[in-house]
Amino acid sequence: MPSAVADDAIPGEGLNNGLLWAVAWKQTAAEYRALCYQAYNLARMRLDDALQRHKVSDRPLAIITDMDNTMLHVGSYWGYLINENKDFFDDAIWDEWLPNNLVTAVPGSREFFDYCRENEVDVFYVTSRNQGERTYEYALAQLKYLEVPFADEDHLFVFRESSDKTPARDKIAEDFDVVVLLGDNLNDYKRDFYVKDVDERLALMERDRADWGTKFILLPNPTDGNWVRAIFGESEPPPTDENRRKLKAAATRLAWDGR
Repeated sequence: MPSAVADDAIPGEGLNNGLLWAVAWKQTAAEYRALCYQAYNLARMRLDDALQRHKVSDRPLAIITDMDNTMLHVGSYWGYLINENKDFFDDAIWDEWLPNNLVTAVPGSREFFDYCRENEVDVFYVTSRNQGERTYEYALAQLKYLEVPFADEDHLFVFRESSDKTPARDKIAEDFDVVVLLGDNLNDYKRDFYVKDVDERLALMERDRADWGTKFILLPNPTDGNWVRAIFGESEPPPTDENRRKLKAAATRLAWDGR
C-alpha cells in the first residue's frame, strides 16, 4: 500500500514537477505535431469552401489568429522553466525571454498563411501581452523574424491592458468576412468563455459545439491558458503549495478509488 507521505505528496521541484509531462509532450510528441497539422489542414478546407463561394462583389476574406501557442511555438521558454525547476508560469522570465526572438512556427502555420496570401486572403494577428512600452515592437519583430505574410502594423493587434480581444475582432469584421478564428484558448474566440469556473466554462464550450472545426479552430496547449484560470482563479497563479493542492484536486476530479 502507498504510504501516507506519498498520498499527501505535493508536486514541486525536480522529477515531481507538474509541468514535465505537458512540456515533454509539446516538445517531443508526434501527436502534438499531428494535431497542429490537422488544425491548419482544417482551416485550409474552410478557406477553400469560402473561396469557392466568394464573389468579386463580396467583402474581402480574412483569417484571425492568436499568436503564442497558436502560430508561435514558444517551447524554449517552457524548457527553460523546467531546467529552473519552475512548475508554474513565470511572468518575469516570460518578459525576459520574449524579446530574444526564440520562437519557431507552429507546425502547419506558415504553409497555411502563405496559402492565404496566395489567395489574397488577409491574415490578422491578435495577441494580449504586456512587456511595457515595447510590447508591440516585440510582437511585430517576432512575426518578421518568422517571415510570415502580413507581418505589418495594419495586420497586428496587441492588447496590453486586457485579455479581451473583442475590439480587434469587431474592427476586422467591419471590413472583412472572417472565415475562421485560430487560437489555443477559448478566450481567443469569444469573451463569454472568460469565466473562473471549470463547469461553467465546459457548459459554454458545449453551447457552441457547432462552431468547433467550422468557425473556431483550436490548437492544443496543455501548459497555459484560461483553463488554468478556471482552476486557480487567475491565469498566472503563484507557485504555492496551496495551488499545487488545487492542481492535484483538479487532476483527480475523476479518480478510481482503488477498490
